[in-house]
Amino acid sequence: MSELPERPGMPDTPHINPQGAPIARTVLLPGDPLRAKFIADTYLDDVVQFNAVRNMLGFTGTWQGHEVSVMGSGMGIPSISLYAHELIHVYGAQRLVRVGSCGAMQPELGLYEIIVAQGACTDSRFLSQYNLPGTFAPIASWRLLRAITEEAARQGTEVHVGNILSSDIFYNADDTAISRWARMGVLGVEMESAGLYAVAADAGVDSLGVFTVSDNIVTGAATSASERETAFTRMMELALPLAAL
Repeated sequence: MSELPERPGMPDTPHINPQGAPIARTVLLPGDPLRAKFIADTYLDDVVQFNAVRNMLGFTGTWQGHEVSVMGSGMGIPSISLYAHELIHVYGAQRLVRVGSCGAMQPELGLYEIIVAQGACTDSRFLSQYNLPGTFAPIASWRLLRAITEEAARQGTEVHVGNILSSDIFYNADDTAISRWARMGVLGVEMESAGLYAVAADAGVDSLGVFTVSDNIVTGAATSASERETAFTRMMELALPLAAL
């Protein structure tokens, strides 16, 4: 039974219906809603569920006394951007941290190594909506980036900080695309962070992406689907302290 206070009167949206359950200012965003449940069950105390709309599970609890929420964001920039928008503009989220898996694009990156996305390249057209007179560079919030690298140093955990690719394309007809991004030093590929960084920047809140390497596109090394759901302990031990900021 949770001791977290209910917050009656919180509105619902087309995608989130908290029914009075709290939503924290710090929200962790794994893509898979079952991974959200695993994180809540494994790491949080006093857990309450705040969302089940479309089975996109969301939970709020405490970690070492700090309130934190975790919610599935779905796959791709359109999905994460709508949840991020609602969490920020309707529920007051101030720190959104994408936690998930990525495919490594550099041969030296091994399975389960951790990538922190300082920036996020993209092949998506999502950023065009801002009608900027140039090209926007989606980057992580320095506050969160500094905090997680300092936490990694305290824990003695090696992290790789750099650029990632947020791609709209999982099965790419252009089989040279990955090698061309890799030539520019891009560390890995996923499908969400550029959109999250843009939505957060537009709203003036903090965002960050942290990833565990689940496969290496260059070497062919890979983890199983069940391992990807549960085997990211070190990443979570770095991300959860961000709730204390």
